[in-house]
This record gives sequence, structure tokens and C-alpha cells, in this order.
Amino acid sequence: MSDGDPRADAGIPPEHLAALSHELRTPLGGVLGMADLLEATRLTAEQRSYVAALKESGAHLLGLVNDVLDYARLGGAHVALEPTTVDIEELLRSVCELMSPRAHEKGLEIAWAAQAGLTSIIADEGRLRQILLNFAGNAVKFAAKGGVLLRAEAQDGGNVRLTVFDTGPGVPADARERIFEPFQRLDRTTDAEGGGAGLGLAIVRRIAEAMGGRVGIDGREGEGATFWVEIQPSVHPGRPGPRALKGRAVVIASPSPIVREAAALQVEASGGRATRVESLKEAMDLTDDNGVILADHAEAAPSLLRGARNRRIVVMLRPEERGVIGDYRRRGFAGYLIKPLRRASLVLRLLAAEAGAAGVQLPEDERIDPERNNRASGQACGARILLAEDNPINAMLARTLLQREGCEVDHVVDGVAVIAAASKRPYDLVLMDVRMPGVDGMEATRRLRAAGISTPVVALTADAFDDDRQACLSAGMDDFLVKPLSADALRATLVRWTGSLPPPTAETETLPAEAS
Repeated sequence: MSDGDPRADAGIPPEHLAALSHELRTPLGGVLGMADLLEATRLTAEQRSYVAALKESGAHLLGLVNDVLDYARLGGAHVALEPTTVDIEELLRSVCELMSPRAHEKGLEIAWAAQAGLTSIIADEGRLRQILLNFAGNAVKFAAKGGVLLRAEAQDGGNVRLTVFDTGPGVPADARERIFEPFQRLDRTTDAEGGGAGLGLAIVRRIAEAMGGRVGIDGREGEGATFWVEIQPSVHPGRPGPRALKGRAVVIASPSPIVREAAALQVEASGGRATRVESLKEAMDLTDDNGVILADHAEAAPSLLRGARNRRIVVMLRPEERGVIGDYRRRGFAGYLIKPLRRASLVLRLLAAEAGAAGVQLPEDERIDPERNNRASGQACGARILLAEDNPINAMLARTLLQREGCEVDHVVDGVAVIAAASKRPYDLVLMDVRMPGVDGMEATRRLRAAGISTPVVALTADAFDDDRQACLSAGMDDFLVKPLSADALRATLVRWTGSLPPPTAETETLPAEAS
């Protein structure tokens, strides 16, 4: 038995697992990255469908590889945890927004809400996010209609329970324990659309147990399922959340029970009173001209819009529905909110709607700002980038993406060449492959720092584990990008390290004057 890393006791030495991770993910990242480049070229409809199938299959394979390697890494007797202060609402929001494109593509709603007063805890945020992403990914995958709701609630004894409810087929009672075992899967007709190795939930349970918690499933088969994880964290001594809607009443109109419930819970967490109804007509019948209504775009039928003119109505939209915002403004609606809702934005816009004052300006939600990516793209124009990447396919992908952003790129293939190049001329950024022959990326970074070179270094790594990322930062790197490299992630990194994104210049929300 080893008295070092327990993964060695499981028969997989850590260095071998790291090498395996790199060797599997690197070529797969090249395939997916080149598919992205191909998709951006001029293609026929038939060719575009082939590329879409290639990307879908590649993404599925990458998910399987990640699960297998993560399960192997967690196979020892000890799971390393990194407790930190976790903002519960921010955790739920980030997971929900990450999953929302997939959910909306399937016609599903996805939303979140946290119990009032449950602000922050001490726990391993990365591991909690991993659990929620697994639950939410399965929920979106198996729900054919309806939606997904993420919640956080305090339990007896100081425990905190995070839940993911979905409107899918549910889980039979006799399978609810079994599916948390390795390589166990349910027989579902939707499996043909993309199954898995049956490791995701086993990983979730392993992580939960390492955190001193437990996992489970509630619900009746055929009526959806609620997957949950319950932990006993150290509650952070933060102040209760804002109660800015205290004493105020809001009527919420949506045909979706998911949207109604999440919006109502966010209103109530902010101190307000929420009334849930299915239609805008019901909401208008319940309120006078001064009443505030939160209405779903899906329910705002044309026949009702005339009667809604200059009422204090805030409309809820998906990001892809941003084209109708101007029309709602012209019709006198008081503002908009983008789904999944953010509680801070909800409070701000509901208060502005209640005030009914002319000339009030609120910033656009960046999720629907069509100029944001264009502004970001120009920020790196002319930036000098040193690219260190020994794999020719991944080097070609990175160089192409960088040049599309207007960067000047020098390419080297090992750590010695990195040090030589960075010593001869100044660069705005170094993109450093972690595993290169000879002097690897981390050692090259240490030598750069020892030589007094402070140029920002961003790791390019095929290793997606949190401890790999921490090792990069400990070596003196400033940030990291996980392969396969995407244009959006690269652009965000360039903006962060080579320039600053200017304030939005697109139109801002102008709320109409109170109806006379």
C-alpha cells in the first residue's frame, strides 16, 4: 500500500492517469476544434448536417472520456476538497445559465431559486457545481417537454439541500439506489439519443460522500424526478439577502409551472408577495393600472397586447427572443427580463416598473446584447501572442482562432523555445500548452517568473480536473483554457488579459412614463 496519493492504491498512478488524460483529450480536442472551424466556412445544407453530426458525436465521446477519467481519479479512498465561500444563488444561476441553451433548444424551460436567507456556505464550490451539472444535464436530456427547476433549501440540523426537478419520465422506485452504482443505466427510450457509460451518478455519490453528504431521488414514476444532494456545510456568517420588495405584490403570469414557481420564489426571497396565474388576462383581471405584472412572452398573445398598453408589465423572454423587445417598448410595456431570471435584475426592473417614472435607464442584459461579441472581438486586435503548442493540429486551431481576432502570433513547440522567445521581445500574452516535450509548460512558466518576466501566461490544457488547474496557477500561470479550444472562451481570455471590454454602447432600457 502506498502512503502517498491514494489513487496509486487503486492501481492507477497519478502520473499515468494524467498522461492518459492528455493523450485521449488532445486528439479529441483537435477533432472538435477543427469541426468548429469547418462549420464557420461556406457549406451546403447537407454538409452542415454532417458537421453537426460530427460535433454531436465528438461531444458525446468527450463526455464519456471525462466520466471514465474522473471516475478513475476518484477511485481512491480520499477525495481532495477545497472548501471556500460559496454564493448559493451565484452557483445556481451559473449552472442554470450554462444549461439554458440546451434546454431552450429542446423547447424546455429552465429556472432556479434559493430559499430566502440562504446566502452563502463554506464548501467545495467546484464539486458542488459538478454535481449540479450532472443532475441538470440528465434532466434536460430526459425531459421531453416542460422544464427543469434548480433549488436550494435549508434543512434541519444545519444541512443544505440542492435539488434538480425535471418533468421527465421519472425513475422507478426499485432503481433509485441502483443508478448511483458504477456502470448502471436505466432502460429509457431516449437513450438512443445519447446514452452514457453509467458513471456520472456514481461520481456524484462519491463526491457527496467525500463531503459528508448524501444523494437521492424523489418523485413518482411518470410525474418527473427530483435529484438531490444534501450536505452539512459550515454556514458562512453573511448578512441576509436584500428584501427590496418587502410589502410589494407582484402577479406572475406564465403557462409554464417552472417559470411561475421560480419567479414567485425569487419575488418571495426578496420580501415580496407573489400571485401565480397561467395567463396575462388573469393577471390583468387581478390588478388595476398601478399593479405590477411579470408576464411570460409565451403568454403575451397579440389579442391581449392592446389591453396591456402602458400597464406596469415586465415581460420575460428567452435570449433568442430579443428581437421583440423593441415592439414591447413601443406598446408601453415597462421592461423585460431574460430567462433564466436573475433575482437582482428581477428586483431592479420590478421596482422601476412600480415607480413608473419616465427617463429611467437600465443596462441591457448582456445575454441579449448583439454587439457584445463584436466589441469583444476587436479588443485583441494587434495583440502580440506567443503560442506554445507541440501538437500541430491544436497549434493550427489556436493560430487560426487568434488570427481571426486580429492577433499577431509567434508559434513555438517547447518550453526552451518559450523562454528564448519571451526573453527577446515583449508579448501581451503567452498561451502555454502544459504538456510539451523536454521543458513542459509549468516548468517554463516557473523559469519565466524567475527571470522577472511578468507577461500573463494562460495554460492550454487537456486536463479538466480542478487539481490540474490549481497546479497551473501554483506554477505561476495566470489563467487556463481547457481543450478543445472554443472561439468564445479564447475571446473572453483575450479580453481579460490584453484589453478591457468597454461599457455597452447598444441601446439601454428606457421605461415608459406612467400612463395618465
